[in-house]
Amino acid sequence: MAHIQVIVGSTRPGRVGRKIADWYVDGLEVPAGSTVEVVDLADVNLPFLDEAMPAMYGQYANEHTKKWAATIAKAEGYVFVTPEYNHAPSPALLNAISYLSAEWKYKPVAFVGYGTLGATRAVQTLVGSASELNMIPVRDRVAVLEPWASVSEAGEVTEDFVKGDKNAQIAAVVKWAEGTKSLRA
Repeated sequence: MAHIQVIVGSTRPGRVGRKIADWYVDGLEVPAGSTVEVVDLADVNLPFLDEAMPAMYGQYANEHTKKWAATIAKAEGYVFVTPEYNHAPSPALLNAISYLSAEWKYKPVAFVGYGTLGATRAVQTLVGSASELNMIPVRDRVAVLEPWASVSEAGEVTEDFVKGDKNAQIAAVVKWAEGTKSLRA
């Protein structure tokens, strides 16, 4: 089956993004044979994009880029967990996406947004970026509304504030990952 990465898109101190990613993975009904891994951009710690060559050439000079490329290349699909800052995704997530090109190509990506409106505007921006990289944006979305009220200190998410079905979403990501394997070969 498929290896899916859940990428935590915020690096801010005091963020709830990691709690939401952990909630997402906890109790997730992953299709048989598939695996899920959380990748936290705070742990990856990429500097602001510092490669001399555009990512589309795949000529990575920096060790942090090579390491990031190897991490992303091992997955067959992704779930981006994103906040919304000023009607946009976090700069850390856009920066991490921009580092690479071929590693994203022909892979599905789904979105878990959190914010006042579930980060709908940030997700829409990410759909455009993903499309430009030849990723397959999955229609199934998950939104966590009002995270300051819906996510406890312990990381529990109040289901009344959640829109969408995380199990349907991961099933769709896995189906797309399986269906696009020949494109990545």
